[in-house]
Amino acid sequence: MILRDVAIEIYRDALLAVSPMNLIKASLKIDPDRLRVQGAAYPLRQGQRIHVFGSGKAAIESAKAVENILGDRIAGGLVVSSYEEGRMEKIEAFQGSHPVPTQKSVQAADLLIHKLSALSDDDFYIYLLSGGSSSLVEKPVHPVTLNALQKTIRLLLKNAVPIEEMNVVRKHLSLVKGGRLGGLTKAKGVVLIVSDVIGDGLDSIGSAPLFCDPSSYQDARDILFRHGLWQRLPASVKALVAQGLAGAAPETPKEQNANIGHHIIGNNLHLLKKAKEKAEILGLSAHIMSSRLRGEAREVAKVIVSMGEEILGTRQPFAPPVCLLFGGETTVTVHGNGKGGRNQEMCLAALREIRGKKDILFLSAGSDGIDGNSEAAGAVIDCESHGKACILGLSMEDYLSRNDSHEFFRQTGDLLITGPTGTNVMDITMLLIGKEGL
Repeated sequence: MILRDVAIEIYRDALLAVSPMNLIKASLKIDPDRLRVQGAAYPLRQGQRIHVFGSGKAAIESAKAVENILGDRIAGGLVVSSYEEGRMEKIEAFQGSHPVPTQKSVQAADLLIHKLSALSDDDFYIYLLSGGSSSLVEKPVHPVTLNALQKTIRLLLKNAVPIEEMNVVRKHLSLVKGGRLGGLTKAKGVVLIVSDVIGDGLDSIGSAPLFCDPSSYQDARDILFRHGLWQRLPASVKALVAQGLAGAAPETPKEQNANIGHHIIGNNLHLLKKAKEKAEILGLSAHIMSSRLRGEAREVAKVIVSMGEEILGTRQPFAPPVCLLFGGETTVTVHGNGKGGRNQEMCLAALREIRGKKDILFLSAGSDGIDGNSEAAGAVIDCESHGKACILGLSMEDYLSRNDSHEFFRQTGDLLITGPTGTNVMDITMLLIGKEGL
C-alpha cells in the first residue's frame, strides 16, 4: 500500500461525493403541483414554472443539476459564480470576483436585484447558495465606496479574521447580505445550500443574502476593534458603522422572511463521511476527528502531527494502519508576500514536524480546488518530501516566514492541483499512519 496514492484516491473520491450534481440529485424532486426538498414539500400551481437564481463557487454546477431535474419547469434565472464555463439552456451565468469584490460583483448584485424584485407574489424561485457568494455578489451601502470595501476586505483577509466574524462585518456594509436580498421580493422561494462554514450557521453562509441576521453594527465594530483594524479602516466604512450605532443607518433584518425556506444539502461532515467510507474500502481503519478544525494553520499542523507521533509510538488511541480525518477551515496571518494558502501552509508546517519520519503522511486541501492565491488545492507530504527539500536546499523556515508554501511545494512536486471543482464545503485534512499490517 502506497500511502500517497491512497490519500489522493480518498480525497478525489470524497470530492466527487459532494459534487453539486450528486447533492442536488439526492435532495430535489419535482411533482406537477409541488417541489420536494429533503422531505419538505413546497406547493406549486399545476405545472407552475420555477425561477432559478444563485451565487457561490458551486452555483453553476448546482444550476446544471437543477436544469437536469426540472427541465421545462424552469422559467429562467441567473447564477453568479467565480467562472462562466458551461452554458445552460434556461439559466444565465455571470462571473463575479473572488476573494475580493470588484465592479463585476456589483454588476452581479444589480442583476440579481433586478430579477428578484421583478417577481410577483404568485412566483416561486430556487436560490442556490454556496461559499464564495460574499465576494461574488456585492453592493456597498452608502457612503461606502467599492474601493473602500475592497480595502476593508483585504484587511480582514490579511489579518486572519475568522470567516464568521468577517461575514458579520460584510453584512453591515452591504445591500445584499444579511437577509437584505431576500427582502426585495414578495415571491415564495427555497434556498438550497452547500455550506462552507463551521457549524453550518444559516446566518453566516455566503453572508446570508436571504436569511435574517442576529448580528449588529455593534458586533461589527467590536470585531474590528478586537483585531486591531478600526484605525486602519477607510473613513467611509467607519462613518457607516458610526451611523449604524447611532440608529441613523438601517440594521439588517432580524426576523426571518416566512416566504423563504432554507435547506443545507451538503457540508464538510458529508465530505468527511465519504472520505471515511473510501478509506475503509481501501483497507484502512478510519476516524473522523473533527469537522470544526480552526485556528492558525501552522499551529493546527503541530497538533495533528503530534497525534500521528503518538500512534506510531504507543498505538494510542488507534493502532496503525489508520486514517485520521479532519475538516473545517484554518487561517493564516500573512507576514510575507509569497504564494499559497492555508492548506499549503499547514502542509509545510506539518513537514517541519514530520521531517524524515517514515510511515506518516499528511494531506490538506480545499474542496473548491483553490487554496489562497494559488492554482493548487493544497499539498500532500511525507518523509520523501523532506528528502527532496534537503536535496534542493530548501529551507522550510524561510518559506514559512514568507508565506510562500506554494513555491516550496512546486519545487518538491507535492502540490495537489485539481482546478476548480464546482463545489465548496471547506477543507479536508488527512493524517495517514502506515506500518503495521501493511
